[in-house]
Amino acid sequence: MSSVSPLDQLMQMISGYQVSQIVMTVSEMGIADLLKKGPASVEVLAQQCGAKPERLYRLLRAAASVGVFAETDPGIFTMTPLAEPLQSDHPLTLRPFAIMMLDEHYVTWGRLGASVKSDENAFEAAYGEPFFDFLGKNPKSAAIFDAAMTSIHGRETEAILDAYDFSQFGTIADVGGGNGSKLIAVLQKHPQLCGMLFDLPHVVERAAPNFTEAKVDDRMTLVGGDFFAEVPSGADAYMMRHIIHDWDDEKSALILKNCRAAMKPGQKLLLVEYVIPAGNDPFFGKLLDLTMMLIPGGKERTESEYRDLLASCGFRLDGVINTSQAISVLESFAV
Repeated sequence: MSSVSPLDQLMQMISGYQVSQIVMTVSEMGIADLLKKGPASVEVLAQQCGAKPERLYRLLRAAASVGVFAETDPGIFTMTPLAEPLQSDHPLTLRPFAIMMLDEHYVTWGRLGASVKSDENAFEAAYGEPFFDFLGKNPKSAAIFDAAMTSIHGRETEAILDAYDFSQFGTIADVGGGNGSKLIAVLQKHPQLCGMLFDLPHVVERAAPNFTEAKVDDRMTLVGGDFFAEVPSGADAYMMRHIIHDWDDEKSALILKNCRAAMKPGQKLLLVEYVIPAGNDPFFGKLLDLTMMLIPGGKERTESEYRDLLASCGFRLDGVINTSQAISVLESFAV
């Protein structure tokens, strides 16, 4: 049983955004990278990151109070295990995710109340255009988004590869595959497999060097297009990870119907998504559901909601395969 009173617990929840801002700000400033070689004084850190020493000290003191860095001597700060994933080159770095949350996401979440009371898309209200259109016009934000998706999906990819056998296919198409990180992982594990990356032209263009660097480009086909208009044929199976959750039921159905039009009966469609469980237990997908509502306008769904959505688009949900992470693989067949 927690020793924290309900009142104190609620106070922590109300002020939680302050801790988030602290972590996101030290991430943007690259403090974890600067401390990688060892402890440093706040004066040295301030000079390296372009901050005012007295104000940087107050920021780092607050960060240390929640376990992100530690003050070992007056004005001297060092790394902690909690801060290590904020390093840019950490194998499971969360720095890009933290930086992404500091900018457009933080502004958009400020419109949560207005969005709950109306049909407003919070991102469009704040920035004047849909989220993915915004990324197409803002390369810096798009690069941060790509890196953030890689950072938060890294553990998911390993869990998916452990839970699902992709070796049964000859060619798998990753629809809306972004920077290609998950398809690269599948191809590296299964050398006999070929891949097709399908996404918006500017996204595919950004992703192309990743396949070359991973030395799987000889087994890849890159296709630029719009999955609201058409999905290319020619694959044995189609995969979408965190795509359908971006959209409402009407737009999701359009994507799924375009997939179905490209597929033969019996071919598999794999949706990799969070599946909302019943009950009151904490589940990351319940929070992500609000992000989907606020930014692209989508939603996380329950198993029954996915079953009904897929059935309306010519698919039969055959099963939900859980993984060691919260993510699941929904395996369905074209009927």
